[in-house]
Amino acid sequence: MNLLLADAAATRAFGRRLAAALEDVADGLTISLEGELGAGKTELVRATIQALGHQGPVVSPSYTLIEPYDLCHRTARHMDLYRLGDPEELEYLGVRDIESTDLIFIEWAIRGEGYLPTIDLLLTLDYEHTARRLYARARTARGGEVLSRLTEQPVIG
Repeated sequence: MNLLLADAAATRAFGRRLAAALEDVADGLTISLEGELGAGKTELVRATIQALGHQGPVVSPSYTLIEPYDLCHRTARHMDLYRLGDPEELEYLGVRDIESTDLIFIEWAIRGEGYLPTIDLLLTLDYEHTARRLYARARTARGGEVLSRLTEQPVIG
């Protein structure tokens, strides 16, 4: 999938679209988000988690590294590993205790290699003038199912 997201509103709209594609995912799923600082990764995760039913604020986990969000029937976890000193630190943060039904969103996943669950879906946000280019690629069959649902949905602003 290759989309142009014109602005922050388009990024949030894609987040809602992603949430709809994740609605019927019975088990957990791990989504990696790549892109430069300020490219919209956190904004996309925020919109997705809120569209999945989280009522409170969704904050950037830049300093806490992992933020959990209670949803109706599961937990979403947002990780930002930019400030991670060593992947082994994830052991102390309890990454292996994450439930298999959790939805996991990971920014800067490369910094936690070897300690993270398998990435099912890779989302990359690149700058394109004042807009962002979003690339989505499935890394597993389950990620492929979600990507298929995303491509079947109409694009809504």
